[in-house]
Amino acid sequence: MEETPNKPDDTPRDYKIMALLLQSRGVEDCDPSVINLLLEFSHRYTVDVLQDALVYAEHAKKNEIDMEDVRLAIQGRVNYSFTSPPEKEFLLELAEERNKHPLPLIPEKYGVRLPPEKHTLTGVNFHI
Repeated sequence: MEETPNKPDDTPRDYKIMALLLQSRGVEDCDPSVINLLLEFSHRYTVDVLQDALVYAEHAKKNEIDMEDVRLAIQGRVNYSFTSPPEKEFLLELAEERNKHPLPLIPEKYGVRLPPEKHTLTGVNFHI
């Protein structure tokens, strides 16, 4: 996220703002593509929220989008798009249930086991 010296500053404003946001959250260095991905995500999220707000405003027969439409659109996006991870206890229960069953024994034959040649794509499928 460092700027190169002796070069005119042609970095876009949004890129700089996203880099400053990352720095404020403790990210000192990252790949430049991360900033581009965050910019793309924030743009797509904003467009989706505003499109939803427009639909809500049209449904309410309003000519313009107001703050309530935007709040409703954000609330709908949060409930729809972002989910919290499962509880740790739930994951531990799943792991315990899965680990009750032992792994299958390793067979005596080694190497890659291929199906019979008649069932492979590289097998001869014609007769002369």
